[in-house]
Amino acid sequence: MSAPVKVEVGLGERAYDILIGPGLLARAGEEIGRRLPGARTAVVTDGNVAAAHLDTLKAGLEAGGLAATVITLPAGEKTKSFAHLQEVVDGVLAARLERRDAVIALGGGVIGDLAGFAAGIVRRGMHFVQMPTSLLAQVDSSVGGKTGINSPRGKNLVGVFHQPRLVLADTDALDTLPAREFRAGYAEVAKYGLIDRPDFFAWLEKNWQDVFAGGPARTEAIAQSCRAKADVVARDEFEQGDRALLNLGHTFGHALEAAVQYDGARLVHGEGVAIGMALAHRFSARMNLASPDDAARVEAHLKAVGLPWRLADVPGDLPGAEALLDYIAQDKKVSRGALTFILTHGIGKSFVARDVPASEVLSFLKESLPG
Repeated sequence: MSAPVKVEVGLGERAYDILIGPGLLARAGEEIGRRLPGARTAVVTDGNVAAAHLDTLKAGLEAGGLAATVITLPAGEKTKSFAHLQEVVDGVLAARLERRDAVIALGGGVIGDLAGFAAGIVRRGMHFVQMPTSLLAQVDSSVGGKTGINSPRGKNLVGVFHQPRLVLADTDALDTLPAREFRAGYAEVAKYGLIDRPDFFAWLEKNWQDVFAGGPARTEAIAQSCRAKADVVARDEFEQGDRALLNLGHTFGHALEAAVQYDGARLVHGEGVAIGMALAHRFSARMNLASPDDAARVEAHLKAVGLPWRLADVPGDLPGAEALLDYIAQDKKVSRGALTFILTHGIGKSFVARDVPASEVLSFLKESLPG
């Protein structure tokens, strides 16, 4: 088996590795044991992921001499709640794990965010290992230390920054993903090109079919995405500056997720981000910040890969523009009531736009809503 690709997140004494490649779940005990010798573990996962990957991980941990307690939660965005956070905290404490032991997140972004939050608050902070099994988690949510749960008032409004000690991105796990989930994760891959890597976006336009098919192109896309995020996190760990650029598409996208009450049958996170990125480029063109040709290019690529790209692509009825604006106003990037968006001057030229007039956003939403 070939050696995994390694990407380092450079945070001084808290630096950690992202390993990307096949067979990493089976090697988990070896990799974790090398960094956290003697640690006991609590594996947090969901029912769907457990059925596909838990036995492989448990065997890998046992081979490395690591004991594991398993906490299995329901699958889906609604699991990111106070009730399930308490369930994880209670499970870790019941297992008598200590601060030097580790919480392992085996799953997608929901499990990673929730387990990471629990690890950040139990005993005022335990070790944490990310084992992302979805494309979205491998390229985005598993890297950078953002953890949390949702509130009825908005997505990810409760949480802490808590960096993992290691990320193991096993590319074999992606072979079990439903096609819809893989496409949703791809939205975050495209995002890195749209932020500040126009050459990467152009590469994706030419090679996206190979990325979907698997093999070297998929590993390359994941590694490029992780490098892009690692570079930003190393510069701005706590999102006080340009780390906010990683939220391209998320202000609109999070509002849509809240508007459908986190109903994954209607909209999953990556689909919300895809629509949000298209809206951000179209809104930038409306504000004369970028060419409409760039917005059309983004829309064409999202459509080509099978992602939604407009509000009309969300199944069912959406609330009106005023209600969507209320959800946007709850976004974490709002500062003292002023609306903040990630907008763009073109492909790969994103920037933080502060004090965006709410009246302009409202007019744009009214124009963009179907009918």
